[in-house]
Amino acid sequence: MSLNRLMNDPDFIATVCGAGVFAVVVLIWTALMEGDSLHERLKTVTMRREELIDKEKNKKQSRREHIISNKDTVKSLVQRLRLEQGKQTNEIRLKLARAGYRSRDAVMIYLLMRLVMPICLGLLAFFMFVVIEVVSLDAMMRFLAVFAGLLLGIALPDIYLKNQSQRRMGLLRKAMPDALDLMVICAEAGLSLDATLDRVSREMAPSCAEIAEEIGLTSVELSFLPERSMALQNLADRVQLQGVASLVNTLIQTERYGTPLAQALRVLSAEMRNERMMVAETKAAKLPATLTVPMILFIMPPLFFVLLGPAVLKVTALAK
Repeated sequence: MSLNRLMNDPDFIATVCGAGVFAVVVLIWTALMEGDSLHERLKTVTMRREELIDKEKNKKQSRREHIISNKDTVKSLVQRLRLEQGKQTNEIRLKLARAGYRSRDAVMIYLLMRLVMPICLGLLAFFMFVVIEVVSLDAMMRFLAVFAGLLLGIALPDIYLKNQSQRRMGLLRKAMPDALDLMVICAEAGLSLDATLDRVSREMAPSCAEIAEEIGLTSVELSFLPERSMALQNLADRVQLQGVASLVNTLIQTERYGTPLAQALRVLSAEMRNERMMVAETKAAKLPATLTVPMILFIMPPLFFVLLGPAVLKVTALAK
């Protein structure tokens, strides 16, 4: 059968039209019934949210496991090298507490730094002065440079801790009179020592977080340690200030003999303010002697140049 005869055949035309109509109906039915359902969209969103949540949990879990593994590695290394020893560890922990480091792994990290820093700085000095020769030195000076790097690595952790402790003690010294004034107000309001320390810790947190932390720790230790004087003595050990030692003695005396707390704290606050003023006056009195050497080195020569320079130039011009 030829193509023209097939195109003119009514049965073929009817079959093609029926197939087309069926295809159109199927397409319309599919368009009306598929994936525009709200339930399906919400289900997809929920599945995506759960997928992201699971991914974030897995990421946090892997990060936590990585941190824990690093801490365990540091701890095992310190234990293998026997860097952690009884009494020495307690002294190091107290030294770190005075600098503001109280985490469980602070001692381990400090001991590891004391081991690693000399090696790193010694290798750095060896690389700079022996391998690439930044400065041309003889053999003796190179050895001294590498040895100086080792000594600097040994002393660097202690120097850093000392600077941090001094900075922290300065902040505590400035904030202590204000904390004592708040303690006087709380004691006169009838609060107990525990409630007074807790309230002062919360009130001093915005202005001086260091003093708030120390007083808060003392408040916690008063509740848990078997002897209350032990908690107060720990405060004096952590904060090596004369005013804090006087405060601890006053609080111990108040706890032991029942003396009035508010009056003793008021006298102690006034003494600390007078002490801070005396320290400021002492620094001001030392200022002229301190400025003598900088004036001689940096101020007097430019002054002589400014005053005598024009006269010297005129004399030189007249001489010519």
